[in-house]
Amino acid sequence: MPLTIAIVGRPNVGKSTLFNRLAGKKLAIVHDTPGVTRDRHEALTVFNGHAVRLIDTAGFEEGEAGSLSQRMTGQTRTAIGDADVCVFVVDVRAGVTAGDEIIAAALRRAGKPVVLVTNKSEARERPNEAEAYALGFGEPIAVSAEHALGIGELIDAILAYVTEEPGASEEGGEEKGPLKLAIVGRPNVGKSSLFNRLLGEERSLTSPEAGTTRDAVVAKWKAGGREILLHDTAGLRKKARVAGHLLEEMSVDSALEAIRFAECVVVMIDAAAPFEKQDLTIADLIAREGRAVVFAVNKWDLVEHRGGKISELREKLDRLLPQLWGAPLIAVSARTGEGVDRLLPAIEEADRAWNFRVSTSQLNKFLEDALARHPPPAISGRRVRVRYMTQVKARPPTFALFGNQLDGLPEHYLRYLTNELREAFDLKGVPMRFALRTSKNPFADSQ
Repeated sequence: MPLTIAIVGRPNVGKSTLFNRLAGKKLAIVHDTPGVTRDRHEALTVFNGHAVRLIDTAGFEEGEAGSLSQRMTGQTRTAIGDADVCVFVVDVRAGVTAGDEIIAAALRRAGKPVVLVTNKSEARERPNEAEAYALGFGEPIAVSAEHALGIGELIDAILAYVTEEPGASEEGGEEKGPLKLAIVGRPNVGKSSLFNRLLGEERSLTSPEAGTTRDAVVAKWKAGGREILLHDTAGLRKKARVAGHLLEEMSVDSALEAIRFAECVVVMIDAAAPFEKQDLTIADLIAREGRAVVFAVNKWDLVEHRGGKISELREKLDRLLPQLWGAPLIAVSARTGEGVDRLLPAIEEADRAWNFRVSTSQLNKFLEDALARHPPPAISGRRVRVRYMTQVKARPPTFALFGNQLDGLPEHYLRYLTNELREAFDLKGVPMRFALRTSKNPFADSQ
């Protein structure tokens, strides 16, 4: 098992900046506003051949029972409980505060090894540095996460707690990689509630207030014998409403990055207001990114007259999003758990279609039948000839058509071939792409 490191400290001391620096990539949103991080974030990395699991945490703040700040602190306490070592970050510019002393007391009660870090130590003069000794965790390591100073020394201090040989955690045969699954949608449609329901714990904070989730939260989920990397994301609002709000822009960027990272995406739809313009924009974006899609119509427990409702939504989905025709549409209630058991089979089916491959001989038998049923239209009196096709790649399924005058093939004919492929090979709901390869006219240069 990888060594688990929890990065803890007051709000705005640079925990997320340090997390990103140690992970080697920008995974957590960093902003001057205190309390940007609300959920705990995880990343796997390698230090000198040793696997390390990093956990970024929210600031340690006490609040009223059930309040957002109290639940954020609960997430941090959980991370401390999971950790093998805690990296306690103190802002050397501010010096040790009462908040730091409260965290120090909590760490001592937890009984975990602690590596004390004084962050923002890029200045030569650090008059508050001596105060850190009073916390009782030995000599602090002076770092600047923003400027990458002292990081090597910090890694050496962390590796002192490693007990396994380098690379030992990576032994064992080659396995199928985890399925990368993102949950996306408009604000307040229940993404975090579904995320927690699937994991069976409050891993992501929920609130009636839109915009509670800011960063993409990643957690491992094992279901049906398959390991899944599950991403909860911030709500995606219209660009005009986000523009000018830097923190929200960063949250949207984080959600978009999760979509690009994912292999399959669950698009959450509010049953009370299904397939609004923003829902369609989000789904179209996912289709253009070439990801497999499953639609989850949430808050189904609040729908009073259900008779024929799902068929009505099915017709609306196929009409408004023909590029995702036949995509799985599952009615769920993240609050009660209704319908959630049908979600995993739909995800597995979407993943199968996304990874689909077919032989060239099967494709050309399909093409022969499709052309016989509906020949391509003539272009300027000349017949378009589609000679053969082959699959270029999967993830998503991409096909090459070879023939004459294919650059003039109308869009509606490509939609016809797409729908025929969906029916013939059960590729419903997966975006498909075509590459048109027109044969060169041997007489063109002689004229």
